[in-house]
Amino acid sequence: MTALTLSTAAVAGLRADAIVIGVAKGSASKPGGPVVAPGAEAVDQAYDGNLAGVLETLGASGAEGEVTKLPAPAGFKAPLVVAVGLGAQPQEDSGYDAEALRKAAGAAARALAGTKKAAFALPLADAADAGAVAEGVLLGAYSFDAYKDQGDAKNGKNGKAPLAEAALLGGKPRDKAYKAAVERAVAVSEELNRARDLINTPPNDLNPEAFAAVAQAAAKEHGIKVQVLDEKALVKGGYGGILGVGAGSASGPRLVKLSYTSSKAKKHLALVGKGITYDSGGISLKPAGHNETMKCDMSGAAAVFAAVVAAARLGLEVNVTGWLALAENMPSGSATRPGDVLRMYSGKTVEVLNTDAEGRLVLADALWAASEEKPDAIVDVATLTGAMMLALGSRTFGIMANDDGFRAAVHEAAEEAGEPAWPMPLPDHLRKGMESSTADIANMGERMGGGLVAGLFLREFVGEGITWAHLDIAGPAFNEGGPFGYTPKGGTGSAVRTLVRLAERAAEGELG
Repeated sequence: MTALTLSTAAVAGLRADAIVIGVAKGSASKPGGPVVAPGAEAVDQAYDGNLAGVLETLGASGAEGEVTKLPAPAGFKAPLVVAVGLGAQPQEDSGYDAEALRKAAGAAARALAGTKKAAFALPLADAADAGAVAEGVLLGAYSFDAYKDQGDAKNGKNGKAPLAEAALLGGKPRDKAYKAAVERAVAVSEELNRARDLINTPPNDLNPEAFAAVAQAAAKEHGIKVQVLDEKALVKGGYGGILGVGAGSASGPRLVKLSYTSSKAKKHLALVGKGITYDSGGISLKPAGHNETMKCDMSGAAAVFAAVVAAARLGLEVNVTGWLALAENMPSGSATRPGDVLRMYSGKTVEVLNTDAEGRLVLADALWAASEEKPDAIVDVATLTGAMMLALGSRTFGIMANDDGFRAAVHEAAEEAGEPAWPMPLPDHLRKGMESSTADIANMGERMGGGLVAGLFLREFVGEGITWAHLDIAGPAFNEGGPFGYTPKGGTGSAVRTLVRLAERAAEGELG
């Protein structure tokens, strides 16, 4: 991953391959033209105060994510200036939004692939801004090259190597707050990028057993207690949902429990992740064109895994337990059929009307297992429904909960982390559609409001009196379009930062 340093060096004399500066959109007094952001004063001065004019001539407007490259002025040791758009200027007496800095740094880092060192002279008003820029650089420079010919990669035939080093100018290397902000950014970004790696790994190499092995190795490295239930243990424990989903695959299911504990913790947060390492739809086979990206159906489990490890690395004063419900959903002679009835870990029976509604089945078992420990709150994360994508698009995840205050707290955590999210209701009238004449509940209900129906199903498997929220990340978990800001094509690591922020709030006594 890109190496980060805080630097107070003068920009002109810094040995680097490029200098990154910020440019905002023009204000009402100067419509249309770009405005040079704080941090770039020395560069502007070297252009005789006309840097904005030069950039405008090159077509720059300061729009979010826009990247404009130009030769560095005479006397600078770096040969290149990279101007990146920050979007709208902030109001007077307020700094740039952390997410604007994060996106700009990410766009610049991606544009500088193949570069050894870049100096980032973006606006840093405080340590939090330094953390945002650091996060943007580390997430924007991400590249998944594990399956590319390394010889070709070095020769540039399969893309350029990520930016090797970034110096954050205006940072304070000896300031504890700045150092802590960057250290936090490194820990969270490294784990988020590990989640991206897992999501991008092809399913022939990442089955439930392999995912569990990755979790075990990370747990050992970071002092996290780990327990893995294999098929035999799942049968003995009565985990009918996980077993039912994994019944058609040659790769057996797993339930992984990761426990990070702090001696100073006053709260216990449980995280539950859907980990379908490949989803064919089972007997209810997905139509052509809907299978190619289904390696990403374990994004929820990847997010939970990353968040627990990040909490451990940060030493948060909160107990965090992660539950990874891992299975591969395949059609075969042993697969669960539409019409079958599964007895879940909770004891409830579920009539399976559609085997492609499998995520809620593995989550139901894990939610009940998490409930047995009586945590202060449970949050589950899943690429659960196409209906949520229809409702909120490809960049926003939905939040449902059995407590309005907790739903608001999760939404606030998402906003603080810079992840687009939206609170969604759980209308009780939709529960009727899941009534079954054969079992306690069916795994399908009304088609309209399908994302909410899935949330209502999950609510049935949360222990009485336990605060719970459900994050449906089906839209933002996997980016099938082009990269933007600090978001790459492919696995995104959606919800990792929200979960980490929520754990931090819990440590601070603000769980909601």
